[in-house]
Amino acid sequence: MKSFLIDRYEKGGALRLGESALPELRENDVMVEIHAAGVNVLDSKIRDGEFKLILPYRLPLVLGNDVAGIVVRVGAKVRQFKPGDAVYARPAQDRIGTFAEYIAMDEADVAMKPNNLTMEEAASVPLVALTAWQVLIERANVQKGQKVLIHAGSGGVGTIAIQLAKHLGAYVATTTSTANIALVKSLGADVVIDYTKDDFEKVLQGYDVVLNSLGKDTLEKSLSVLKPGGKLISISGPPDPDFARQSGSGWLLQQVMRILSFGIRRKSKRRGIDYSFLFMTANGSQLGRITSLIEAGVIRPVVDRVLPFARTNEALGYVETGRAKGKVVVAVK
Repeated sequence: MKSFLIDRYEKGGALRLGESALPELRENDVMVEIHAAGVNVLDSKIRDGEFKLILPYRLPLVLGNDVAGIVVRVGAKVRQFKPGDAVYARPAQDRIGTFAEYIAMDEADVAMKPNNLTMEEAASVPLVALTAWQVLIERANVQKGQKVLIHAGSGGVGTIAIQLAKHLGAYVATTTSTANIALVKSLGADVVIDYTKDDFEKVLQGYDVVLNSLGKDTLEKSLSVLKPGGKLISISGPPDPDFARQSGSGWLLQQVMRILSFGIRRKSKRRGIDYSFLFMTANGSQLGRITSLIEAGVIRPVVDRVLPFARTNEALGYVETGRAKGKVVVAVK
């Protein structure tokens, strides 16, 4: 099958269009003919080698972390899906590879595609929606009336997180550039900070939760926005010891993560704030609940552009500029 691969870790390197073997179909797997694949910053970080310590992939590696398509075969023990089903998923982190014509995934990681979305729209959803769900519902347990700050509101995670937080009854602030103010307001943001003109940490205070997807400066400034007992949850690092333990990292790697996160954990503790790092995980059950919200009109995906499969490198390059509104998708079929 045709696929976009990396042969070695290389910062800014191009993906290679080549042939790779059809993935193995295990007894709990569904084989999906890929119609569309979402493109994520995670793809470029994996290519650059940023996660090689915690995600030890075997090279060459087919990249891609979001998929929508049609089930063509099922393993002997599969009960939830059958050939012909339209599905979408974020494959498990050790079985990625959606920049290809086919992928095999455990049925537990897969959900039926929302009826009201195209394949391209559906492919934009899983990774970012699961991230928002796992931050706001699982980790933060956001309640009605709480104040939530979502950084980078016009990005892939931000566009979904704003809508989910509003659905949960939160008062939502977000940061974005001048060009995207109308977009984030249309998604439900109550307060919009234009980072080209204002410093969010001077405007906001008394927040319960901050979802950070940006760098170290933004992470540390976010502490002053939170009230004692608040939660600072970062999806861009630094990883903390809890994550190291949960991911099964060895003692040495646990110590590395302890050192990397020491500064922000110490500053958080002084202010009575809970800092944690979240690396989202595949979850078909949660994705099924997200499907219900999409079909009910509670959440709508924001797709910046759809490019043909042959232009996957161009799609990844555009995502890396940080200028995409919502998601970028490649149409595989």
